[in-house]
Amino acid sequence: MSSAHTDQQGTAEVDAVVVGAGFSGLYMLHRLRDTLGMSVRVYEAADDVGGTWYWNRYPGARCDSESYFYSFSDRLSEDLLEEWTWSERFAAQPEILRYLQHVADRYDLRKDIRFRTTVVGAEYDDATGRWTVRTDDGGRVTATFLITAVGCLSTTNLPDFPGRDAFRGESYHTGVWPHEGVDFTGKRVVVVGTGATAVQAVPEIARDAAHVHVLQRTANYDIAGGNRPMDAEDGRKIKDNYRDIWKATRETAFGFPYDVADRTALSVSDEERERIFAEAWERGGFRLGTTFNDLLLDEEANETVSEFLRARIRERVHDPEVAELLSPRDHPFFTKRPPLENGYYETFNRENVTLVDVRTAPIQEITPTGVRTADAEYEADVIVYATGFDAMTGTLFRLGIRGRDGVGLDEKWAEGPHSYLGIATHGFPNLFMVTGPQSPSVLSNMPVSIEQHVDWIADCLRRLREDGYDTIEALPEAEDDWVAHHDEVTAMTLLPRANSWWVGANIPGKPRSLYPYVGGVGVYRLLCDEVAARGYDGFVRGKSGAATNGRFSGVARARYTELAEEAAAARAS
Repeated sequence: MSSAHTDQQGTAEVDAVVVGAGFSGLYMLHRLRDTLGMSVRVYEAADDVGGTWYWNRYPGARCDSESYFYSFSDRLSEDLLEEWTWSERFAAQPEILRYLQHVADRYDLRKDIRFRTTVVGAEYDDATGRWTVRTDDGGRVTATFLITAVGCLSTTNLPDFPGRDAFRGESYHTGVWPHEGVDFTGKRVVVVGTGATAVQAVPEIARDAAHVHVLQRTANYDIAGGNRPMDAEDGRKIKDNYRDIWKATRETAFGFPYDVADRTALSVSDEERERIFAEAWERGGFRLGTTFNDLLLDEEANETVSEFLRARIRERVHDPEVAELLSPRDHPFFTKRPPLENGYYETFNRENVTLVDVRTAPIQEITPTGVRTADAEYEADVIVYATGFDAMTGTLFRLGIRGRDGVGLDEKWAEGPHSYLGIATHGFPNLFMVTGPQSPSVLSNMPVSIEQHVDWIADCLRRLREDGYDTIEALPEAEDDWVAHHDEVTAMTLLPRANSWWVGANIPGKPRSLYPYVGGVGVYRLLCDEVAARGYDGFVRGKSGAATNGRFSGVARARYTELAEEAAAARAS
């Protein structure tokens, strides 16, 4: 096994630097160190492993993929699958964090992780073909490969409301919640935002608070979660079928062990469609979005499920005016992230919860005693900002990555991400991004996409070594082609219709485009495998920073076309 060493200037030298110690970073470290024998250093800003699940400790925080497939698969260890048993259908934050800590202990990963250390710069040296990574404690390390495992939702978005810093009470962002927790007992609380974190937090906060004002700009289509405890029979049945479960997650569109039904919404009667929706609703989770294959493609089809969801809101919220405010009318279902809820709508039947429409009366300022909108002031002891994240690119840009000729990643992507497969980008040799922009990432069950990326990167580095190379870089024509393909697939869908964080609309000035790839997890895997099988088509490889040997023949797009034609022929038959 290769080990780190130090050069004459005292700078540590390793084969690879990995940034982040959540699901991505832990698995990447394991694959590089324990499978390939590389020397690896991982940097993590937190004081322990966990990534998203270290920071997001707000009340009610839990995953929205079912626990038994929101985990590492048999690619990591069949023994781990057998020994770990989840207690709930949708695991809460503490349990997921314990799971990741267990993984770190089981594989002795902490010894190669530098905790409480933030990467503040990473510069590529054209002369040596190595990356120099700088940290906030003054440390420096050089590496042949730089791999970002920073997650897609890790840089918080805190709107710059006038007077925000003048508030005299307590204020918190759900993405950086105090580890000791927050006591809301008897307090007046204002929650800003109604996205996924608010949907989970508001019911919990309302149980203890004197009063909660929930400030909503955009209503969401929230799906019934259907969370419940997992019993011994559940666990045994799942473990006995794990091979089939993981095979399905890798082949389906969203990384779940169930695929989109091969039928259109208007091909069945109104009664049958309602029955199908109701069955998926009762089962809970994202199954509702997989009931028909054209919900994201056809506006009329989408309206059928949108109205189904609005009807569920009307059933559960007693006040018709509040129910209507909670019912989306300005975007199609699933064009914004649909949160899973467990009692969110019923919370608005409580006397101590008030929904405030800040679309018609926007927030004007944060005052020393609360929040003032265009038509009222809401006094508060606590303000909770459930305002989301600078998704996909925010954390990447904060790393200060500079490639060939000192060009910054933020400069290159000033007009929006420009990547090849969402893994690499031209001008930044030996830089790999786990679940980067223009890969399925946040449109999928994240651990499935993480494993696919990590395995692909590890296999790529193994092949580089076997072929006598140590440098790989995406070709500009391959990158242009992938971006064009990404945009073409996006344009087939309704996704651009919503002002969502998926398109960067929550961050002022952020280039508008669909940041994740919507072609499907299973399809994307086949495209990446085809690129690798054809000698890493679209990449150029070489030694010591000189990338000299490579070509682009467009195999990814060609494979996509083949798959689309095969699917169309199958439907026709």
